[in-house]
Amino acid sequence: MPVADTSQHISGVAERYASSLFELALEEGAVPTVTADLDRFQAMLDDSADLKRFVLSPVFSSEEQVGAIEALATKAGFGAFVTNFLKLVAKNRRLFALPGMIKAFRIIAAQHRGEISAEVTSAHALTQAQEDELKAALKGVTGKDVAIAVTVDPSILGGLIVKVGSRQIDTSLRTKLSTLKLALKEVG
Repeated sequence: MPVADTSQHISGVAERYASSLFELALEEGAVPTVTADLDRFQAMLDDSADLKRFVLSPVFSSEEQVGAIEALATKAGFGAFVTNFLKLVAKNRRLFALPGMIKAFRIIAAQHRGEISAEVTSAHALTQAQEDELKAALKGVTGKDVAIAVTVDPSILGGLIVKVGSRQIDTSLRTKLSTLKLALKEVG
């Protein structure tokens, strides 16, 4: 069964881990719980530069990473599936690939539900109403239900960057300013 199409740009490592987690969660009927826990972990990563550095840093030993991840998972109240998954990833020294694993899991889960997934980058967190409006707009364009994964990146200044499969819609203020700057250089 094809898990994710290549247009989603997911590493083999991330896809293998995510696929294994999804299969186990599906067998146990825990996909919604695992999805919610992974979304919460991604939000923690987005909100904490320290956590992001820890996850991406090769400096810490496997034991240090497992201990820290276990403490974090316990404090966050993650279920056994996600806690054990995070510990396994840390033990295998693959924490750096966690963002890709979470992305791959979202794509696999969306495909299983018959949805397509969209990656959305926003300068600020979206409200539930904004997410619902965006999902409705994307459904109107694609004709399918759309699961969205929102990443906050203040460097885009404003607007959104939406990726659906191999298509990208970039309405970010940063891109508009870059385009304007380029146009002004050509005129001058």
